[in-house]
Amino acid sequence: MFRRRFADLLLFCVTATELVILFLLTPTFTITDWIYVLQHFIVLGIALTRPHPKVRDYSIASSMAVGAAYVYPYAQVIYLRWSPGHVAWPAAGLTLVTLAAGLSLVSLLAVGRLFGVRPALRGLVTGGPYRFVRHPMYLSYIVADVGYNLQEWNFVTLLLVLVGWMSLVYRIQAEERLLSQHAEWPAYVALVRYRLFPGLW
Repeated sequence: MFRRRFADLLLFCVTATELVILFLLTPTFTITDWIYVLQHFIVLGIALTRPHPKVRDYSIASSMAVGAAYVYPYAQVIYLRWSPGHVAWPAAGLTLVTLAAGLSLVSLLAVGRLFGVRPALRGLVTGGPYRFVRHPMYLSYIVADVGYNLQEWNFVTLLLVLVGWMSLVYRIQAEERLLSQHAEWPAYVALVRYRLFPGLW
C-alpha cells in the first residue's frame, strides 16, 4: 500500500512539475500546447484515482528506462538553448508534433485510470487507437520526436532521441511481459499483431 501511494504521489508531483515547466518555457500557447496541458490535468486526476496494479515492475532496469523517458525531452530543450541546432523542415515538424499530441491525448483517454509510467498490470486496453497498434501512446512520442527534430536538431539531440527510443523499446518489452499475464492478452495479440508500426513491428 505504501509503494502504491508513493507511486501515485510521485506521478502527481512529477506531472505537476512538468505542467509548471510547460507554462514557464512556453511564451505563447498553440493548440498543440493546450492539448499537452489538458493531458497533464487528466494525468493529475488519474494519479489520484487509478486502481492498484496487480503486478508492477520495480526492477532497476525499468526505473532507468522510465527515468530516461522523462529526462531526454527536457535534455534536448536545454541543450538547444545552450547550443542552437539546424532548422530542417519546420512546417512538417509542427504538423507531426500536432498529430502526435492528438494521438497521445486519444490514447490517454482510451487508457483512462489504467495509465501508469512504470510497467504494471492494471488491466488491458483494447479500444480506441489500441485496436490498431498495441502501444499508440509510445508511437505518439516517436512522431513528436521526429517533429521536434525537424524544427531544430543537432547531433546531440539525435543521440538523446536514440537513448529515448531505446528506453521506449525496453519499456514496451517490460510492459508486455506483465500484460501477458492477463487472460485476454493472447486473443488481443492475435488481433493486434504490431506493437508500434503496422506491418513492421
